[in-house]
Amino acid sequence: MITGIHALLYSKDADATRALFRDVLGFSAIDAGRGWLIFALPPAELGIHPEEESGQNRAELYAMCDDIDTTVSDLRKKGVDIVRPVSDQGWGRVTAIRLPGGGALGLYEPRHPTALALAIEKAIEQAPRR
Repeated sequence: MITGIHALLYSKDADATRALFRDVLGFSAIDAGRGWLIFALPPAELGIHPEEESGQNRAELYAMCDDIDTTVSDLRKKGVDIVRPVSDQGWGRVTAIRLPGGGALGLYEPRHPTALALAIEKAIEQAPRR
């Protein structure tokens, strides 16, 4: 039985990227040994899109928020570099934040129903009863 998803994010400056996730974005983590942090993430959902360009599979990672303008403002106050202006895609508003060591983490305010509540409901149903 699948119990979750373990995602990997590669960085040329892993320590700084871990610090961003822990200290700026506020994700809780466990130390798996020797400072190797594994972060607890909020409930997640997965969208599967057709690949139109290269024909090769690729993956993108987005943090979701309720109010992208407020979130961007809060992140800027914490010194986070916003890679591009917020753009309205119709189905949602998106931007990205620069990650230490290169790359970016997408930031996404959906304007459609999300599947997050389904994940929460399932977790509650499967939780051991006391």
